[in-house]
Amino acid sequence: MPIVELHKIRKAYGEKIAVEGLSLRIEAGTMFGLLGPNGSGKSSSIRMMIGITRPDSGTVSLFDRPFTRAALARVGYLPEERGLYKKMQVMDQLIFMGQLHGLDAATAARRAQAWCERLQIADVSTKKTEELSKGMQQKIQFIAALLHEPDLIIMDEPFSGLDPVNATLLMDTLVDLRRQGKAILFSTHRMDQVEKLCDGIAIIYQGKLVLEGAMREIKAKYPANRIQVHFVGDDSFLRLPVIASAKQYAGQVQLVLRDGLDPAQAAQSVLDHAVTHGTCITRFEVTEPTLEEIFIETIGENVDA
Repeated sequence: MPIVELHKIRKAYGEKIAVEGLSLRIEAGTMFGLLGPNGSGKSSSIRMMIGITRPDSGTVSLFDRPFTRAALARVGYLPEERGLYKKMQVMDQLIFMGQLHGLDAATAARRAQAWCERLQIADVSTKKTEELSKGMQQKIQFIAALLHEPDLIIMDEPFSGLDPVNATLLMDTLVDLRRQGKAILFSTHRMDQVEKLCDGIAIIYQGKLVLEGAMREIKAKYPANRIQVHFVGDDSFLRLPVIASAKQYAGQVQLVLRDGLDPAQAAQSVLDHAVTHGTCITRFEVTEPTLEEIFIETIGENVDA
């Protein structure tokens, strides 16, 4: 059963078309990444998905039924802009937000306390929001979106303001929620996190869908013609004719092999040359393009079109 289904939705603001003919489908127990440059229509699409705005045309379905306000009781939403009350204490704020979602105060307090402990902010639960860092505030909003145990979780830039440790904590939590059968949609500029987490993605550009599908299927369409090399010593292998480009960093390099070659044979020739010239190789890995590279290529192709 699809948890979210958008069918050819369109939204314009005056002469500006924000979203044009967008269709996508998200199933239960999956994580989906909605990607695109700034101003591409990601937030506009999310707003139509949860009824903040209505599409000019097309349809939105939640939980396999046409959109109704009642369906939002099963939706958790973390907006990109922080919407917290600065003067309220953390726990009071979470209880209040839980009540807005239909929980009684005792249930909201119990769940809020459990989530604060899980996300390691129990020690600040009596502080006012304005006293906390951006990362702490982001965790509070994250908890507020989950208190009513929604089946669909929508997060716009969920990792904003988080250091690597806390970003990992939230990623682990999202993975656990997916295991519980939740459908999770998030929009972010962090391609590395999307690549780790998402079962499927959609890339939109200027309001239009330009790439959509399962992560594994999308990446399988691209040749494994990248080589990550960590080395010490002679670097003459970087100038072999099989190499199209080389981006060198401190002690490592990312190579792209030329099109039309057998990637395995070309990679072997690079490795053989390095070894015979005394280069010390500590890592040599042949990979497909990263999601970030696919994203840049896809957007670039549509800019040129």
